[in-house]
Amino acid sequence: MEGGAQQSSLWEPPEQDGGPGERDGGEGPPEVRRSQPLFIHGSSRQPPQEEPRASSLPSIPNPFPELCSPSNSPILSSPALGQGPPREGTPHVVKVFGEDGVCRSLEASAGTTARQLCETLVRRTRALHDHSWALVELHQHLALERCLEDHESVVEVQSSWAPGADSRFVFRKNFAKYELFKSNAQLLFPEVMVSSCLEANKSMAHSELIQPSCPPQNFLNSGSCPEVQGFLHLREAGRKVWKRFHFSLRRSGLYYSTKGTSKDPRHLQYFADLTESNIYYVTQGKKLYGTPTEFGFCIKPHKVRSGAKGLKLLCSEDEQSRSCWVAAFRLFKYGMQLYRNYQQAQARLSQPPWIGPTPLRSVSDNALVAMDFSGCTGRVIENPSEVLSVALEEAQAWRKKTTHRYSLPAACHSSPLSAAIHRTQPWFHGRISREDTQQLMGRQGLVDGVFLVRESQRNPKGFVLSLCHLQRIKHYLILPSEEEGRLYFTMDDGQTRFADLIQLVEFHQINRGILPCKLRHYCTCVAL
Repeated sequence: MEGGAQQSSLWEPPEQDGGPGERDGGEGPPEVRRSQPLFIHGSSRQPPQEEPRASSLPSIPNPFPELCSPSNSPILSSPALGQGPPREGTPHVVKVFGEDGVCRSLEASAGTTARQLCETLVRRTRALHDHSWALVELHQHLALERCLEDHESVVEVQSSWAPGADSRFVFRKNFAKYELFKSNAQLLFPEVMVSSCLEANKSMAHSELIQPSCPPQNFLNSGSCPEVQGFLHLREAGRKVWKRFHFSLRRSGLYYSTKGTSKDPRHLQYFADLTESNIYYVTQGKKLYGTPTEFGFCIKPHKVRSGAKGLKLLCSEDEQSRSCWVAAFRLFKYGMQLYRNYQQAQARLSQPPWIGPTPLRSVSDNALVAMDFSGCTGRVIENPSEVLSVALEEAQAWRKKTTHRYSLPAACHSSPLSAAIHRTQPWFHGRISREDTQQLMGRQGLVDGVFLVRESQRNPKGFVLSLCHLQRIKHYLILPSEEEGRLYFTMDDGQTRFADLIQLVEFHQINRGILPCKLRHYCTCVAL
């Protein structure tokens, strides 16, 4: 009776006059007796007399419910197939490539952000932690790439790719990511490209629209409401023809004028939506799209998943113009979220490297004091300024000793220590060509002070310092020379001499010297 009661809870038919198994003109199902097992009439493809197991037997749970339930199946509800967003709590496999092409697979949840994934890779590769590490979305078949913002979901971006597309994540440096908050905003946003779109603010000066201290507040201020404007080359849809139009980027979207530089509403054509699109750099524009210059970029709507159809290709005259358009697009789209990402990145750099509360200092650390042993007996130095001067004197004395040790006398030019000491530095890239150098520095951000040191291809004994200034890469030859039996390196015909390349780099990180700017960021590649 217990088994019959359990079966009737699934379906309990009404009372009928017919016996068990009879049909009354197809008006209802047969009567089910609680003391008897339930008989199910099979379909036309099954024998009608087939009997299932008794209802009193315990039911066997399905060991694979996710394969039978479309609503819970990660395969049938995959966002890559357009069935919905990634489910929270479900682990996803994310493949990240290094600049050397090596891939590493990571497990990430649906809410994992690009910054969290970068921090995980920094810890695993034991790289120097700073906010310039970035996750780059690369579409190789379209020659498009963009840097993910820190708050973006990695799994959500990966789910937007078309199945089988040649798309990947690349882990590398991007010094230009937050440069708009650190450098002079008037250099990033030229005066000829920024204006006010409100008639009441036509007389505002450029310095009032763009403040170097915090540009996003001004860009999002409803009172000033600046806009970015300028000429761009536009590729016509379905054709390989490029035409030049005057564009205006506003908070409401991107427009272009059909009549010169007119901003009359009758002449403005709506071109792209900021909220439903992403902006990408075009890496091989001349080869794939026939761009007039090498400074192409693309606005890719979210609905475009694969193929070049639907891409809105644009091309600027120089790198400064392209950087201005891309930076303004990011500011208008993400707003204050972009500035909060920068503030959080700065706060993480100021935190101690350990995890958890600040550890207590040990007894030996608390007992450390500055001592002076210049006299017959030692004394404790209590004056802080005297402590600092003594520390500087000891550092200079140590530097003289190391310089003497690393300097090569004439009789031992082949000392392995002096010949290979610079090879351990992350800014040294060996025998990399000039073209590869410019591509590497271009990928990691054309920011003032980005540099690397490499071997010279023309001079077998010399080296080259490649430095970025004003978004252009310049190359400076470093030649070895010898005087009084000692080897030194120079970039100005011996006027400034350095015992080794490390001393040369450290000097120009503090002093500009003959260079147009100081050395700020070194290009580096890590192995995943």
